[in-house]
Amino acid sequence: MKAFYKYTLARFAVFGVCWAVLYGIGLLIFEMSSLINLLILVVAMLVSAVVSAFLLAGMRNDLALNIEQRATRMTERLEESRRAEDID
Repeated sequence: MKAFYKYTLARFAVFGVCWAVLYGIGLLIFEMSSLINLLILVVAMLVSAVVSAFLLAGMRNDLALNIEQRATRMTERLEESRRAEDID
């Protein structure tokens, strides 16, 4: 679970940085309104998704490996339980 929290926190951090940068640029260029704020939010989500795809690839692979290992252990435990029931 540590890999999950670490990756999730990193994704939020990348989004926060993207939003802050775009908001700062928006303050300099545009007269701020609700529509501009919404547009900045949407663009920040898109930019952070692209940036995360490249910057966080290693963390994402670690998370996938962690999930795969947990699923394998659970499957092995289930199979072990089924074999134990068959013996009884």
